[in-house]
Amino acid sequence: MMKQLATAFLVILLTGCMTDTTGTTYSSGEARRIQQVSFGTISELQYVKIEGTEGAVGTIAGAAIGGIAGSTVGGGRGSDIAAVLGGVAGGVLGSMTEKELTGQQGIEMTIRLDSGSYISVVQEANPNAPLQIGDKVKILTQGNTTRVVRAY
Repeated sequence: MMKQLATAFLVILLTGCMTDTTGTTYSSGEARRIQQVSFGTISELQYVKIEGTEGAVGTIAGAAIGGIAGSTVGGGRGSDIAAVLGGVAGGVLGSMTEKELTGQQGIEMTIRLDSGSYISVVQEANPNAPLQIGDKVKILTQGNTTRVVRAY
């Protein structure tokens, strides 16, 4: 029971840390800024996996849950040792869980620009606005961030 409760807590905690990297989501810092605009046509598509993050949230939450679970084992010094071992194991598992839960389905697009040159962009796949080979697209670049959306 404790293990299921700990896993549920970790999933809820990490879900709040996920970011949307589709072409149609902007951070508040990106709003009201000039972007360079190019147009082109998608010539190739390949689905890829965008790795998740390994941050402190998963490690700390996992260590806390593991430490609490370990402290319920035995008594006295045995309980203290089990709490430490549970904390270490929980931290490792929490970090691995965070990386898995924050991973995303991505799409690598090779785009022939209207100028004739080619570029490649990887972003999170958006099931609400799927892109296909042959689609005319708008490429928006702002600093080091580039996103691709369907051109209308």
